[in-house]
Amino acid sequence: MNRMTPARPLRLDDGSQLGLRERKKIKTRTAIRDATYALIKEQGYDATTVEQIAERAEVSPSTVFRYFPTKEDIVLTDEYDPILLKELSERPADEPWPDSLRHVMKKAIVFGLEQEPEVTRLRSQLLVQVPAVRSRMREHIAVTSRMLAEGVARRTGWDKDSLEVRVHTMSLISGLAEISEYWAENDFQDDLADLVDRTMDVLAHGLPVRKS
Repeated sequence: MNRMTPARPLRLDDGSQLGLRERKKIKTRTAIRDATYALIKEQGYDATTVEQIAERAEVSPSTVFRYFPTKEDIVLTDEYDPILLKELSERPADEPWPDSLRHVMKKAIVFGLEQEPEVTRLRSQLLVQVPAVRSRMREHIAVTSRMLAEGVARRTGWDKDSLEVRVHTMSLISGLAEISEYWAENDFQDDLADLVDRTMDVLAHGLPVRKS
């Protein structure tokens, strides 16, 4: 049986000590995700059931649903958002805002590849291949965008609920999703950091007109 490498435990860069309860929650979520990805690799997404995931993870199906409302959520959820928000808040106050965003967005897309390379590639493939995963991702984008809005508001002085901030953050998070899909569609040949730079250039400057 060809199993995937288990996900690495969450490591917070600031050295924070998580409480026992939170560590147990992360351990359970990680076990469920590891089981899901292993089963998907073995038999495909559609053939993988929540009951099989629960058995592999050694938890009950109700526990799986308590942590992840849908099977798609297991694929799409990770533990990295707090790290990225912290990274944004700690950028130098005098750093140009576009540079801060470029740094954070690059870390967002590259961090997962460094921590969980197989999972990152498989997730990108599923975004391309499975309509249900792609549809659920659109819902996740809205949630993550609202969370990022708080960090953006603190750095820029805008109201986090303003139209400008909502458009800005939604564009950023949607851009990250498009990077993942584009990367998978092109057989992972592109350098992710380069794709982030290209995406940020478009978001910052618009789409230039190419002369024929």
